[in-house]
Amino acid sequence: MTRLITFAAALIFAGAVAAEDRYVGYYYPDITSEETFDRVIRASEGAGKAVRLDFINVLTTAQLEAPESPRFVFFAKGSDAGTLILTALDDDVFSSIYRARAIMAQLTVSVRKGGFFQQEDLQYVATFYDLLQLMQFDEMIITDGETWSHRVTFTR
Repeated sequence: MTRLITFAAALIFAGAVAAEDRYVGYYYPDITSEETFDRVIRASEGAGKAVRLDFINVLTTAQLEAPESPRFVFFAKGSDAGTLILTALDDDVFSSIYRARAIMAQLTVSVRKGGFFQQEDLQYVATFYDLLQLMQFDEMIITDGETWSHRVTFTR
């Protein structure tokens, strides 16, 4: 009886882990590091699935229209498109978490130049993470697509 209970508990635990990381092994390798982003610079309403998907479409279109080939891709997953995944397409761009953070800093510069942050007087304080928080993403996964993945969880 004890074995049966232990086996059942193991199955339940395995199911919970699989549900939590259902994209591991398909879109990215195991999560190797995590952080939580909990700063809320503005309350946001109306930032639903359509807003998140439009954001991904704008980023992807800009990458595809650029003269050079993209070095990483953006895509959203989940029934409400709440998971943003950034995956490297070559071995150098996200060869370390530090290079990935440099890309996040570069994306911050790009979004600060946009009209929304300037209109809201946030261009000097907001970051790319703040934008994702405003759009109500639940999490972002950054990965080299081979050996590591980093999860950023957004809490509101």
